[in-house]
Amino acid sequence: MKAEDHFRIGTVLKTKGLKGELQIYVDFDGIEDIKFNAVFIDIAGKMIPYFVSSIKYLQKSNAYLNLEDVDTIEKASALVKRDIYLPNKLKPKKKKGEFTLNDVEGFIAIDETHGELGEILTVQEYPQQLIATVQYKNKEVLFPLNIEIIKGIDVEGGEIYIDLPEGLLDIYLEG
Repeated sequence: MKAEDHFRIGTVLKTKGLKGELQIYVDFDGIEDIKFNAVFIDIAGKMIPYFVSSIKYLQKSNAYLNLEDVDTIEKASALVKRDIYLPNKLKPKKKKGEFTLNDVEGFIAIDETHGELGEILTVQEYPQQLIATVQYKNKEVLFPLNIEIIKGIDVEGGEIYIDLPEGLLDIYLEG
Protein backbone atom coordinates (compact mmCIF):
# COMPACT_ATOMS: atom_id res chain seq x y z
CA MET A 1 0.00 0.00 0.00
CA LYS A 2 1.62 3.19 -1.21
CA ALA A 3 0.78 6.78 -0.28
CA GLU A 4 0.02 7.67 -3.91
CA ASP A 5 -2.84 5.11 -3.88
CA HIS A 6 -4.55 7.16 -1.15
CA PHE A 7 -5.78 10.69 -0.52
CA ARG A 8 -5.37 12.56 2.73
CA ILE A 9 -8.53 13.44 4.65
CA GLY A 10 -7.05 14.85 7.85
CA THR A 11 -4.81 14.50 10.89
CA VAL A 12 -5.19 13.04 14.37
CA LEU A 13 -5.17 16.03 16.73
CA LYS A 14 -5.35 14.36 20.14
CA THR A 15 -6.87 11.59 22.19
CA LYS A 16 -10.24 11.96 23.89
CA GLY A 17 -11.03 10.04 27.04
CA LEU A 18 -9.42 6.81 28.18
CA LYS A 19 -10.99 4.35 25.72
CA GLY A 20 -8.95 5.22 22.64
CA GLU A 21 -11.23 7.79 21.00
CA LEU A 22 -9.38 10.21 18.70
CA GLN A 23 -10.17 13.82 17.87
CA ILE A 24 -9.31 14.44 14.24
CA TYR A 25 -8.93 17.53 12.11
CA VAL A 26 -10.72 16.92 8.79
CA ASP A 27 -9.50 19.07 5.91
CA PHE A 28 -11.19 17.20 3.05
CA ASP A 29 -14.43 18.86 1.96
CA GLY A 30 -17.40 16.52 1.73
CA ILE A 31 -15.91 13.72 3.86
CA GLU A 32 -19.28 13.13 5.55
CA ASP A 33 -20.71 12.09 2.15
CA ILE A 34 -18.13 9.31 1.67
CA LYS A 35 -19.05 5.86 3.00
CA PHE A 36 -16.04 4.06 4.44
CA ASN A 37 -15.40 1.40 7.09
CA ALA A 38 -11.60 1.65 7.22
CA VAL A 39 -8.96 4.37 7.18
CA PHE A 40 -5.23 4.25 6.59
CA ILE A 41 -2.78 5.98 8.91
CA ASP A 42 0.73 6.84 7.79
CA ILE A 43 3.15 5.28 10.26
CA ALA A 44 6.83 5.48 9.34
CA GLY A 45 5.97 5.86 5.65
CA LYS A 46 3.68 2.81 5.58
CA MET A 47 -0.09 2.93 5.15
CA ILE A 48 -1.50 0.95 8.08
CA PRO A 49 -5.23 0.04 7.81
CA TYR A 50 -7.61 0.51 10.73
CA PHE A 51 -11.28 -0.47 10.81
CA VAL A 52 -13.63 2.31 11.88
CA SER A 53 -15.98 1.54 14.79
CA SER A 54 -17.63 4.97 14.64
CA ILE A 55 -17.10 8.52 13.49
CA LYS A 56 -18.97 11.59 14.73
CA TYR A 57 -18.65 14.84 12.80
CA LEU A 58 -18.65 17.84 15.14
CA GLN A 59 -18.18 20.92 12.99
CA LYS A 60 -16.97 21.32 9.43
CA SER A 61 -13.40 20.40 10.28
CA ASN A 62 -13.53 18.27 13.44
CA ALA A 63 -14.67 14.73 14.20
CA TYR A 64 -14.33 12.03 16.83
CA LEU A 65 -13.07 8.71 15.51
CA ASN A 66 -13.18 5.29 17.16
CA LEU A 67 -11.04 2.57 15.62
CA GLU A 68 -11.31 -1.15 16.24
CA ASP A 69 -8.42 -2.46 18.36
CA VAL A 70 -7.56 1.07 19.53
CA ASP A 71 -9.21 0.81 22.92
CA THR A 72 -6.74 2.42 25.32
CA ILE A 73 -5.26 5.88 25.66
CA GLU A 74 -1.79 4.38 25.07
CA LYS A 75 -2.77 2.89 21.69
CA ALA A 76 -4.53 6.12 20.73
CA SER A 77 -1.58 8.30 21.80
CA ALA A 78 0.66 6.50 19.30
CA LEU A 79 -1.55 7.84 16.49
CA VAL A 80 -1.56 11.51 17.52
CA LYS A 81 -0.17 13.94 14.88
CA ARG A 82 -0.40 11.29 12.14
CA ASP A 83 -2.15 11.81 8.81
CA ILE A 84 -5.30 9.85 7.92
CA TYR A 85 -6.00 8.60 4.39
CA LEU A 86 -8.66 6.85 2.34
CA PRO A 87 -8.11 4.80 -0.85
CA ASN A 88 -8.23 6.82 -4.08
CA LYS A 89 -11.17 4.73 -5.33
CA LEU A 90 -13.35 6.42 -2.66
CA LYS A 91 -12.40 9.94 -3.75
CA PRO A 92 -15.46 11.70 -5.14
CA LYS A 93 -15.31 12.37 -8.86
CA LYS A 94 -15.14 16.03 -9.78
CA LYS A 95 -17.98 17.48 -11.74
CA LYS A 96 -17.04 18.62 -15.23
CA GLY A 97 -15.72 22.16 -15.07
CA GLU A 98 -14.98 21.97 -11.34
CA PHE A 99 -11.44 23.27 -10.81
CA THR A 100 -9.59 23.37 -7.50
CA LEU A 101 -6.10 24.48 -6.51
CA ASN A 102 -5.09 20.80 -6.34
CA ASP A 103 -5.46 20.83 -10.13
CA VAL A 104 -2.54 23.27 -10.68
CA GLU A 105 -0.04 20.40 -10.46
CA GLY A 106 1.77 20.44 -13.82
CA PHE A 107 1.06 24.14 -14.39
CA ILE A 108 3.91 26.59 -14.97
CA ALA A 109 4.39 29.00 -12.05
CA ILE A 110 5.19 32.55 -13.14
CA ASP A 111 6.21 35.06 -10.48
CA GLU A 112 5.66 38.82 -10.99
CA THR A 113 9.24 39.62 -9.92
CA HIS A 114 11.33 36.58 -10.92
CA GLY A 115 9.47 35.43 -14.03
CA GLU A 116 9.00 31.75 -14.82
CA LEU A 117 9.84 29.53 -11.84
CA GLY A 118 9.06 26.21 -13.48
CA GLU A 119 6.46 23.47 -13.44
CA ILE A 120 4.54 22.79 -10.24
CA LEU A 121 5.71 19.28 -9.38
CA THR A 122 3.41 18.63 -6.44
CA VAL A 123 0.58 20.25 -4.52
CA GLN A 124 0.42 19.04 -0.93
CA GLU A 125 -2.39 19.63 1.54
CA TYR A 126 -1.40 20.76 5.00
CA PRO A 127 -3.78 21.86 7.74
CA GLN A 128 -5.19 25.24 6.69
CA GLN A 129 -3.29 25.52 3.37
CA LEU A 130 -1.96 24.02 0.17
CA ILE A 131 1.76 24.09 -0.63
CA ALA A 132 3.16 23.93 -4.17
CA THR A 133 6.62 22.62 -5.04
CA VAL A 134 8.72 23.76 -8.03
CA GLN A 135 12.30 23.09 -9.08
CA TYR A 136 13.94 26.52 -9.52
CA LYS A 137 17.66 26.92 -10.28
CA ASN A 138 18.22 23.29 -9.19
CA LYS A 139 16.62 23.93 -5.78
CA GLU A 140 13.30 22.65 -4.49
CA VAL A 141 11.14 25.69 -3.67
CA LEU A 142 7.91 25.52 -1.67
CA PHE A 143 5.28 28.23 -1.57
CA PRO A 144 1.71 28.47 -0.29
CA LEU A 145 -1.24 28.56 -2.67
CA ASN A 146 -3.52 31.24 -1.27
CA ILE A 147 -5.34 34.39 -2.34
CA GLU A 148 -2.50 36.65 -1.19
CA ILE A 149 0.02 34.95 -3.50
CA ILE A 150 -2.06 33.83 -6.51
CA LYS A 151 -2.69 36.70 -8.91
CA GLY A 152 -4.29 34.68 -11.72
CA ILE A 153 -4.71 31.23 -13.25
CA ASP A 154 -4.81 30.45 -16.97
CA VAL A 155 -6.53 27.05 -16.91
CA GLU A 156 -6.41 26.63 -20.71
CA GLY A 157 -2.75 27.66 -20.98
CA GLY A 158 -1.64 25.75 -17.87
CA GLU A 159 -0.09 28.76 -16.14
CA ILE A 160 -0.49 30.19 -12.66
CA TYR A 161 0.56 33.77 -11.95
CA ILE A 162 1.90 34.45 -8.47
CA ASP A 163 3.54 37.17 -6.42
CA LEU A 164 5.86 35.49 -3.91
CA PRO A 165 6.62 37.29 -0.65
CA GLU A 166 9.84 39.27 -0.83
CA GLY A 167 12.83 37.15 0.22
CA LEU A 168 11.09 33.75 -0.06
CA LEU A 169 13.16 32.60 -3.04
CA ASP A 170 16.36 33.92 -1.42
CA ILE A 171 15.86 31.53 1.51
CA TYR A 172 15.96 28.55 -0.86
CA LEU A 173 18.70 29.83 -3.17
CA GLU A 174 21.14 30.76 -0.38
CA GLY A 175 21.00 27.27 1.23
